[in-house]
Amino acid sequence: MKSTLIKNGTIVTASDEYVGDVFMKDGKIEMVGQGLDVTADEVVDATGKYVMPGGVDQHTHFLFKMDDSRCVGWESSAAAVCGGTTTVVDFVNQEVGKSLKESVENYERDEVGDLACCDYAFHTVVYDPTDELFEEIKKLPEYGITSVKLFMAYKGQAYHMEDGSVLRALQSAKEAGVTIMVHAENAEMIATLQQQTMDAGITGPYGHAVSRPPIVEEEAVKRAACLAELADAPIYIVHVTAKGAMEAIRDAYAKGVKIFGETCTHYLTVKTDVLKSTSPENGEFEGAKYVCSPALRSQEHIDAMWEAIRKGWLNAVSSDHCAFNFEEHKKRGLGDFRKIPNGCAGVENRMQMVWTYGVETGKISKQQFVELCCTNPAKINGIYPQKGTLAPGSDADVLIYDPNGESTITMATSHHKTDYEPFEGWKVKGRPSKVYLRGELVVEDSQYVGKEGTGKFVAGKPFGLAYQK
Repeated sequence: MKSTLIKNGTIVTASDEYVGDVFMKDGKIEMVGQGLDVTADEVVDATGKYVMPGGVDQHTHFLFKMDDSRCVGWESSAAAVCGGTTTVVDFVNQEVGKSLKESVENYERDEVGDLACCDYAFHTVVYDPTDELFEEIKKLPEYGITSVKLFMAYKGQAYHMEDGSVLRALQSAKEAGVTIMVHAENAEMIATLQQQTMDAGITGPYGHAVSRPPIVEEEAVKRAACLAELADAPIYIVHVTAKGAMEAIRDAYAKGVKIFGETCTHYLTVKTDVLKSTSPENGEFEGAKYVCSPALRSQEHIDAMWEAIRKGWLNAVSSDHCAFNFEEHKKRGLGDFRKIPNGCAGVENRMQMVWTYGVETGKISKQQFVELCCTNPAKINGIYPQKGTLAPGSDADVLIYDPNGESTITMATSHHKTDYEPFEGWKVKGRPSKVYLRGELVVEDSQYVGKEGTGKFVAGKPFGLAYQK
């Protein structure tokens, strides 16, 4: 493998910013500093550009099914690196009747295969809460997996977990340093509100938001905090959207509960109103493109999410990438918003959107950008400092970001391989100029130039960030 010296770029990490050089060799970063005097096979001049760690997106679904709808999978994983993300932590759903280990092995063999264009780690998702399952949670670090997700939402689905199961998972996980993640929404409230919304004649996409108001999230987060306090174990709340939910995390943490959370790109930028979108082709069903759970929120909640990541009350920004198509998948909910598959593509746009609407507007610093999009997700999932930073010994995952110029996100230039782009028409500043994955150039001028199957599994270590704060 050839060596590469990146010179004269503005190096940005979670703690530093200075003009300097990065020397990569044999897939690792060997040196980071100023005026490095080394011989390299290739020298890249990064003058005027930012040199940052490759992004870590800790919340992706490259395989998710809702009823018989299945999202676009790993064949679209080039989208991650084209957006500057070199590692994803993907959710692997347990197969009912099988162990977590067997489910992960089947998933990596049958779904990831030789398609991955980015490196990847795994969360497991519980579908079958047997006694054996709670014992197996303790063994997950042996497999390089350090997190388990449970759904408090989705009443009637196999993956819906009652409070007792969440509590048992927390109790099992803390001994092994495994982080329990929860999708926190009150399933009973939602089921009742969904039926009432349908009965009121609100059957289109906006009914999704009507039936999932902020309070269903706030209540579930408060309940999750109580369960974590009872178990004396860390709990991590995924995709926080609501001001009250964020405040519940902040306040519980302040009184000593080990509770943490993330938000997502779309909850920092996209308002509920898009669910009322119309178009000549799709009429009022156009808004189905933006159906995700929890539902999109008003500007008040968007502002609260920016405050939360700026002040450290939430510690990561993820994409919650779940790439359902509109024609094939979303339209199955025509006439009944409850049947619209929940999820949108987003792994490619995450870093540009956060940079544009966070850094460029002064809401967060460049160091916070790296912390939220690279370093903290690596720490949370036990893959730091292999991933998420620029340091000697770390994997040579490097993003060279050109801050100049402005472009518009469109489906025509997207790598998501979906039939629509959720951020269609949004203006973004700058672009990934070059992206290196373990020292190999995989993206140039936002275009994929690597080989399919380049990505590798990254084993996580237990007792991640949630255990250390």
